[in-house]
Amino acid sequence: MSYTSRFAAAHKTFTRVAAPLALALSIGGAASLAVAQGNAAPAAAPAATGATSAAPALNLRQIYDRIEAAGYRDIREIEWDDGRYEAKASNAQGQRMKLYVNATSGAIEHAKLHR
Repeated sequence: MSYTSRFAAAHKTFTRVAAPLALALSIGGAASLAVAQGNAAPAAAPAATGATSAAPALNLRQIYDRIEAAGYRDIREIEWDDGRYEAKASNAQGQRMKLYVNATSGAIEHAKLHR
């Protein structure tokens, strides 16, 4: 499977998760929706308002690139869950792994054998 088709499949999976989140955030106003989609910064800084943003700092493409740079291949199913990304990929030995990736830095926080 080519890089483009793998990325498209991962994007499709991510979109299923992000669309309901964007809808829920739109109830809070247009600024919240724009931040959730990564299109604009909020009018007030989160520190000033005491709120924290639910949107990840890195986009899907950047996460894919960080996982690939860490030596994983055949990357699939990148999803946003519990404040971090989860992905499935193969390690250098060809084992299928489930990865937990920091949304801000792109660092792999935990990797476990996926069965």
